[in-house]
Amino acid sequence: MGNPLSNEKLRLDKWLWAARFFKTRRLAKEAIEGGKVRCAGQRVKVAKEISPGEALTIHQGFDKREVRVIALSDQRRSAAEGAQLYEETAASQAAREQRAAERKAGSAGFQPSDHKPSKKERRQMDKFKT
Repeated sequence: MGNPLSNEKLRLDKWLWAARFFKTRRLAKEAIEGGKVRCAGQRVKVAKEISPGEALTIHQGFDKREVRVIALSDQRRSAAEGAQLYEETAASQAAREQRAAERKAGSAGFQPSDHKPSKKERRQMDKFKT
């Protein structure tokens, strides 16, 4: 599971990348700087060193995950190995599934048009919007 770390601390951006939350360290850095990653409820800096047992909150798109760091790795491996680096809380997992179901139900009645709107239809849409 990556290089075993002797000092048991690792930069947050590197861990997020290795745990496969973000495709690149740059994206992890931007998320941390944007306040989308919190450690124990507090905003953190990119170079914050984390250790096993710490609680993180990670916002990605519509999803919010609350995870506990189980292990550290400074190498990005398979998704299965990345998932072994953290444990998501049961409440977080249930809330994510609930929000996904709500989003899916909200778009259930939506049917995209099978054609490009005509000039008359565009005028009607513009009139409706104003």
